[in-house]
Amino acid sequence: MTLIRPFKGLRPGTGKAVEVAAPPYDVMSYKEAVVLAKDKPNSFLHISRPEIDLPEGTDPYSPQVYEKAKVNLKSLVDKGVLVRDDEACFFVYRLTGRGVSQLGLVVSASVDAYDQNRIRKHEFTRPEKEDDRVRQIDELSVQTGPVLLAYPSSKDIDAIIASESTRDSDSDVLDADGVRHELWMISSAEKIAQLVALFDDLPALYIADGHHRSAAASRVQKLKMSREAQVVIGPKSYDYFLAVAFPQEQMQILAYNRVVADLNGLSPNDFLECLNKDFIVQPSDNPVVPKEKGVMGLYLDGHWYVLTLSAALRSDDSIETLDVSVLSNRVLGPVLGIHDLRKDKRIDFVGGIRGTRELVKRVDSKEMACAFSLFPTKIEELMAIADQGQVMPPKSTWFEPKLADGLVSHVLD
Repeated sequence: MTLIRPFKGLRPGTGKAVEVAAPPYDVMSYKEAVVLAKDKPNSFLHISRPEIDLPEGTDPYSPQVYEKAKVNLKSLVDKGVLVRDDEACFFVYRLTGRGVSQLGLVVSASVDAYDQNRIRKHEFTRPEKEDDRVRQIDELSVQTGPVLLAYPSSKDIDAIIASESTRDSDSDVLDADGVRHELWMISSAEKIAQLVALFDDLPALYIADGHHRSAAASRVQKLKMSREAQVVIGPKSYDYFLAVAFPQEQMQILAYNRVVADLNGLSPNDFLECLNKDFIVQPSDNPVVPKEKGVMGLYLDGHWYVLTLSAALRSDDSIETLDVSVLSNRVLGPVLGIHDLRKDKRIDFVGGIRGTRELVKRVDSKEMACAFSLFPTKIEELMAIADQGQVMPPKSTWFEPKLADGLVSHVLD
């Protein structure tokens, strides 16, 4: 199988892209999704977050949620809001906003390559989130949220993608956050063949964001294979998953901060005393946004602190040197008793795009007991760790700007 292949996209009909495009399903709360979808019947949130159309308090993992997504998807197709392409294509995707511009390629990526670690992961998934994506993809027979991939620098790939973006775009959406999403269809058989061959020559692709969606695609492939009455020769649509690949040098990673619900029985003063063992703890009059590795911020009991890891404890290990690892190994586990970030309900994760205000808000509201601001991981660190076959702590990277849901979906025929 090839590493990538073109596909017949399910996309907004002419003039419908602005109505359909929505933020990724997993970057907002239920209440935020309700507000965003209000008076927008064609918003893709009715498919990606269908619980907004059910009574408040509905379990988002209940069977009726996935059934509602299926009903809503069929409705948008029946109304011509979403239309299937007649031919298999790639799409150039340009993201402009948050201080960067990224030019990449929308593809269907090989599940087998993912299983064989040629499409490389760097995180474990959270079981309930992976199960959710499996059920959603299986119910709809559509992959609705793209996996964000990084590809190693390739001037040849970049040149083809850039040349295809010089004409008027096929869709152009400016989202509520001021991020621009543009798409260009690539239907030329010659260009498609060139891109397939160039991607096949790459040593690997790297999952930047979308570990749950890619893991779910692998599980759905096995499910559908088990249901086949007879062996089907050749690649099937479920052998591939929806992805957008950008060159590594264009990727922007922000911090993925942490908030913790309680201090594991410690008082604020006792907690600070525990931190003195491994860190230099200094009060700060201002919110702490770390500027280097080995330095993190703590918001506790209405006050900010700078935590600087003691020089004697700094490591050269590619994983241990990450601040997300330092926090887990020096604070979350031994002091706060949080050993499994994938399953422990006492910890939550806050994307760096929300800034320190969100950390203060969640602690001051008494929802959480403390918050940590971290220094972001670099894309080169992510790729090196993935090449070593190792994994970082969950939620180690927050990529910006985010891809939109709904502009292109991948149908599993």
